[in-house]
This record gives sequence, C-alpha cells and structure tokens, in this order.
Amino acid sequence: MPDPLLPSTETVVKGAKTYARDLAERVLSTFLQAFVGGLVLTTPFDIGMWQAAGVAGVAAAASLVKGVVARWRDVTHSASLARGV
Repeated sequence: MPDPLLPSTETVVKGAKTYARDLAERVLSTFLQAFVGGLVLTTPFDIGMWQAAGVAGVAAAASLVKGVVARWRDVTHSASLARGV
C-alpha cells in the first residue's frame, strides 16, 4: 500500500525533469542574452570578445545559483522565485 504522505516516484521524476529543463533554459537564455549584450558593448568600451563571453558566463552562473535557491526556498517544479510559478 502506498504511503499517502509521500508523492509517487513518477511525480518525483517528472518534477525533477521539469525543474531541470526549466533551469537549463533559464541559464542558457541568460548566457546568450548577456553574451549578445557584451558583444554589442565590445567596441564602445574596448573589451575583447572573450571578456564579453566571461561576463556572460558570470551572468549565467548567477542565474544558476538563483534557480537553485528558488528550488530550496520553495519545493516546486520551477526555477522561478515568483510565487505560484
């Protein structure tokens, strides 16, 4: 007989997959947005492309940390800090 207080393993696996997909999408989109923004700023501020990529990497790492904190703060299937997402 299943324990009524614990979710089924199917729910846990689906939740983990949903969360991982959500977090990966957010980290990748943050990197791409920061990288494109950095490339736009390379000429006016005289920074190299690899420096722009480094800035994008830092932004993506911050996005990753935020997503993990969101998961610890509220056990949902989202990497968002917004309630109900």
